[in-house]
Amino acid sequence: MAKGSMDCGGSLGMAWFAGWLFALGYLDLGFWKGILGLLMWPYYIGVALAGAG
Repeated sequence: MAKGSMDCGGSLGMAWFAGWLFALGYLDLGFWKGILGLLMWPYYIGVALAGAG
């Protein structure tokens, strides 16, 4: 049986961080919304895009 390991945790964390930075810049979030956006940036992006249509 072949043995191996796969580690994907680092790339997912980097993608989440990049999305958060994008949300900060694109939505021009203030300090506290930016901190909250660390966990909820997909929601903020969804609300902004739904209003744009």
